[in-house]
Amino acid sequence: MNRSSTPRQTAAPSGTLWACPRCGRSFANQNQSHFCGRYDLATHFAGKSEKARELFDAFLELVRGIGPVTVLPEKSRIAFQVRMSFAALMVRKTYLRGHLVLARRLEHPRFLQIDTISPRNHVHHFRLAERAGLDPLFTSWVREAYAVGEQRHLPPARRPPAPGAPNR
Repeated sequence: MNRSSTPRQTAAPSGTLWACPRCGRSFANQNQSHFCGRYDLATHFAGKSEKARELFDAFLELVRGIGPVTVLPEKSRIAFQVRMSFAALMVRKTYLRGHLVLARRLEHPRFLQIDTISPRNHVHHFRLAERAGLDPLFTSWVREAYAVGEQRHLPPARRPPAPGAPNR
């Protein structure tokens, strides 16, 4: 569990992703603070129910229906990343705990807690115990979080160029 050595963060040049030289994980910011490590999905599902895995697979299918995603098994969670992480799941015996990062604070009874990280980053915690929880309303929140992962919530001057777009 090596913490990245350089705490200073700056945006990666021209919208490219920065890769940690130790663990290879990609980030939108150079020298992004993180814990290096290599984990796999099997570790997260060891000793858990088939139901928990089915819920995970259904969540992943929902996200992939929105767009390409990188699944990052970490020590204590499984993160979902486009340019930045926008969602994470923690596998429990028969259910999932998770969170979505939204650009706004959204009060709703399905969110157990909301942590405000910055004016444009609010972490909305949820519990997913049934596949029925992946309904159209929840899907709309995942779409919104995915846009945060693409950094579309940033002002145009701070937003990275779209893939294939000329450098600014």
